[in-house]
Amino acid sequence: MSTSQVQTTRSSVNTAAALAHLLERIDRSGHPIDAGQYQIVVSRLKDALTDKLPDDALTAVLNTYPSTAELYENMHYELSGLSRSSLESAVSAEMMTMQLLGKLSLQSRP
Repeated sequence: MSTSQVQTTRSSVNTAAALAHLLERIDRSGHPIDAGQYQIVVSRLKDALTDKLPDDALTAVLNTYPSTAELYENMHYELSGLSRSSLESAVSAEMMTMQLLGKLSLQSRP
């Protein structure tokens, strides 16, 4: 790998990590944030995650930043489903959804 390729890869990894850190801070802050600013951060992070990052770097970012892992999972849902989520939380979410749909169905009946 040439020096320029190494620098480009390093820059891509640093960008993805910095944006992942920013998204995590925003999501965990509890303070209101402008929706437009949030969308910009998410859009740029999606672009960074679309770059070909080394597998170990991508795994490190996803394991470190849960919000980014969730975003990444949603970006690839059609191919791999909830592959990064634990089975227990996925089943729990599905059960809660079914219960809510059942309640809504009962409420909508005359």
